[in-house]
Amino acid sequence: MALSREDWTHAALVAIAEGGTAAVTVEPLAARLGATKGSFYWHFGSRAELVAAALATWEREATDEIIARLEDLPDPVERLRLTLTAAMEDEGDEYGAIDAALLASAADPAVAPVVERVQNKRLAFLERCFRDMDLPRREARLRAQIGYSIYLGWFRQRQAGGATVPTVRELRAYQRTAIDLLTP
Repeated sequence: MALSREDWTHAALVAIAEGGTAAVTVEPLAARLGATKGSFYWHFGSRAELVAAALATWEREATDEIIARLEDLPDPVERLRLTLTAAMEDEGDEYGAIDAALLASAADPAVAPVVERVQNKRLAFLERCFRDMDLPRREARLRAQIGYSIYLGWFRQRQAGGATVPTVRELRAYQRTAIDLLTP
């Protein structure tokens, strides 16, 4: 079966999750996919083009689609709860590792503008949740930043491992506590 551009892009995202953008190299990706470098060059002109496609896919799937799915929920507390759940559970595991890797690569000129745009979108969405709870703009922004920090901290802890990381079983209690701390 011939590989698609999307197959290569998703393989690049897995590599980013495992080792940052430096891990996106053509030969190891080709080996992982059971393909040749020729297959890569059929879809992409360069490694930089693949990294750009992977970043665009990450932005769309890990931010735009999640926000679109949740932004029309009428209850802002439920919207916030579902956002945190989506971010920390199944779909969030993959993207949380990518987020952590990209934050570590944020000085890279190819990565920096995408990371900044994604963070701004996420913070704006969280801020709207808090504004919909009738919080003043400044407090809503502060709570959005704290909520986003909780999300990023969760994945940093999971990457580091050890006894400080809540187990999957403790995840629901962790999420409930985070929502309780964040909401008025």
